[in-house]
Amino acid sequence: MKTFHNPHHALHQGREEMFRGRMVPCHEVPARLDYVLAELQRRSQGGLFLPEVGDTDLDAAIARVHDARYTQFLAGAWDEWVAMDPANAQRDALPSVWPLGNKHAFRTDVLPQNFAARLGLFSFDSGSPLMAGTWTAARAGAACAVAAAREVHGGARAAFALTRPPGHHAGPDFFGGYCFLNNGAIAAQALRDLGHARVAVLDIDYHHGNGTQTIFYERADVMTVSIHGDPATEYPFFLGHANERGAGAGEGFNLNIPLPRGTGFAAWCAALDTAIEAVEDFGADALVVPMGMDTFKGDPISGFTLESSDYDTVGRLLAAASLPTVFTFEGGYAVDEVGVNAVNLLEAYCRSI
Repeated sequence: MKTFHNPHHALHQGREEMFRGRMVPCHEVPARLDYVLAELQRRSQGGLFLPEVGDTDLDAAIARVHDARYTQFLAGAWDEWVAMDPANAQRDALPSVWPLGNKHAFRTDVLPQNFAARLGLFSFDSGSPLMAGTWTAARAGAACAVAAAREVHGGARAAFALTRPPGHHAGPDFFGGYCFLNNGAIAAQALRDLGHARVAVLDIDYHHGNGTQTIFYERADVMTVSIHGDPATEYPFFLGHANERGAGAGEGFNLNIPLPRGTGFAAWCAALDTAIEAVEDFGADALVVPMGMDTFKGDPISGFTLESSDYDTVGRLLAAASLPTVFTFEGGYAVDEVGVNAVNLLEAYCRSI
């Protein structure tokens, strides 16, 4: 299994985030990727590669998933932030105002001239700082996703897009949850564009993949499945309920499996069996796995209780689906253990195919 890693990920390094009403050091840090990279170097699964995706192809792949006015905003956001006040160069951009989702309360079709208003328009939380290197890092991460999709389409059984910032909370025109471009969705769409008829996205991050669900919610060619903490109590709170099944052409092609905080491996594993069965029933010919490692018992912002050894079983079960698979690196904030946990999963997957 080749790993395509992001050489620019450390350009995105937030100073602080808003968490439960107070400013705290960012949970999403460059060391997350560095620990996985170091463990892959120690237990290589097929080599480490930089993504070789041309700018034109990359722009086209991003545009297949994200709206133009949103990506144009991201591309110029830092310069606008600093232009508001030169002192802003020493602090990250965080939103402070948002339009609520009532069609009679706020308009989102008219793009405000004020930068702070646009920052709020395109975000859904105040915990995802934007800085000078965010766009470069996110764009390079999307290149990893495209490269991994191409590798799988070319005949490889699996490939890993090792990148940060993560992606699965980013929607067609919004960021949040530390995510700016949706790497899993970009990989899934790339597989469709390369000729795969039916692609499934099976999200195993602790937090619901709300961005991915939104992107594909009305489509029948990409099925989205997510195992996650119950949104009644867990972030991102406003999406991820079991009765969200898709709409229009996509009705029946979205499956959410919310689980209560404190869920152990036996119940989580049963949910994974259900998820894989749904993917098989869908008739997918390729699979994307947004691979969040924040299901680990020591994760500081999550609530499941998986052990490091459990990820071996997860890898074996995913391999048993017998589908060409792209893995994208998502959450996992118990930084010291994230490398071991991730490579346990990937190594077991490779042994089982």
